[in-house]
Amino acid sequence: MTNQVPLGAILAHHAGVDAQRIAIRIGDRSIRYTELDMLSNRRARAFSAKGVAHGDFVTVALPNGLAFYETIFAIWKLGAVPNIVSAKLARPELEAIIDLVRPRLFVGAEPPPGLNAIGPHEPMDAMSADPLPVAISPNWKAMTSGGSTGRPKVILDAMPGQWDSTEGFLTQRPGDVILNPGPLYHNAPFHCVTMGMFTGATVIEMERFDALRALELIEAHGVTWVTMVPTMMQRIWRLGPDVLSRFSLPSLRMVLHMAAPCAPWLKEAWINWLGPDRVWEYYGTTEGTGSTIISGRDWLEHRESVGKVRDGYALRILGPEGEDLPAGEVGEVFFRPEGGAGSTYRYLGSEARRIGEWEAPGDLGSLDAAGYLYLSDRRNDLIISGGANIYPQEVEAALEAHPGVRGSAVIGLPDDEWGARVHAIVHRVGEDGPDEDALLAFLATRLTRYKMPKRIEFTDEPLRDEAGKVRRAALRKARLPVGD
Repeated sequence: MTNQVPLGAILAHHAGVDAQRIAIRIGDRSIRYTELDMLSNRRARAFSAKGVAHGDFVTVALPNGLAFYETIFAIWKLGAVPNIVSAKLARPELEAIIDLVRPRLFVGAEPPPGLNAIGPHEPMDAMSADPLPVAISPNWKAMTSGGSTGRPKVILDAMPGQWDSTEGFLTQRPGDVILNPGPLYHNAPFHCVTMGMFTGATVIEMERFDALRALELIEAHGVTWVTMVPTMMQRIWRLGPDVLSRFSLPSLRMVLHMAAPCAPWLKEAWINWLGPDRVWEYYGTTEGTGSTIISGRDWLEHRESVGKVRDGYALRILGPEGEDLPAGEVGEVFFRPEGGAGSTYRYLGSEARRIGEWEAPGDLGSLDAAGYLYLSDRRNDLIISGGANIYPQEVEAALEAHPGVRGSAVIGLPDDEWGARVHAIVHRVGEDGPDEDALLAFLATRLTRYKMPKRIEFTDEPLRDEAGKVRRAALRKARLPVGD
């Protein structure tokens, strides 16, 4: 027998179990489950007054903070569906997402013109904090991502808005203390943090990542579980041995890293520091089609693997003709969820790439004889920088919107901190074309900050082949350090 609780009622459920239980700590403020429940009740009524009802989309463009948490639970209380976007999303991207979702309400500081909207700090005191009628969202989240061409797409999760309040996600346990160092508009932090709260966790919300402060918060609050991207791990490691030696992090049961490849030396350094049973890696899809997991102990025996497929999913490595490849041979990764194709999500604004019941996340990899997965590269040209997806074609389109740019090619180059950095190669129109500073200023009005090139290189060499395709692989290879 399960303990399925509607997400709109789950705060009250945990407040009933322990009225003193802290839901969130933000700075010097501690918010109990009881208080968060009442705050989100008020906010839900404000949203209802704006017309939000069961099944409606609500686009949320808020930074990490109390208003974000109030808003998410308020949406679930109405049986509506949260569509999470960055509070700093570039206007063209935001408008493309709005066009796909057609939200009933926009919650954020700078709504696009003509939208039904409410600000993040609008007074809610006049609204009742009493419980609302129980409603269950048809889809508990609608996260956003880039499509195969870089155009936005929305991933509508098939799970309805309810959860077993005793079932932890990825070894989370009821009553855990979870540090959140990541932006909540990214799927991994949002998924992990909210899932923790569904089982009564206390969330230590950083709002903005800082390496030393992360360690201080883990020790000060007895954090038991945290997820990070390798960029964060790198920044913590760069604090140096004198700083790191001050922290043994005795409460910490699991550091789970995901969202981007982790350099083997960095992974091994963390295993040596914290021990192999506390450092884990997760690889999976926002679509929920499949995932793998590996402990540090297993990783030492299967170096550079991202683990075995988790229960409830199946995994194959297929060749160009859709054939199964033998152990050790690199092909395309395909997953199948237990419920079959389409059982975990549906797209708005894109189409899945499937072979029968099997779906491709876009990665190349191989399996060893024991069933451990090793990733090789992306099937396409996606750049993953600090755990964020950046599509070269989108950056190229923004560059080529400048009248002084004749053509461009965007590639990802290795970066010790970010995993990869965006590098733009540009053909200018004439000798008096824009310089690097002018182009960066132009791009800043069209691209979200993390998609901005770290460098713009000007060249006369061919950027495209005779078929008109960007020579991305050749351009990247010519700029890689010798030996890479």
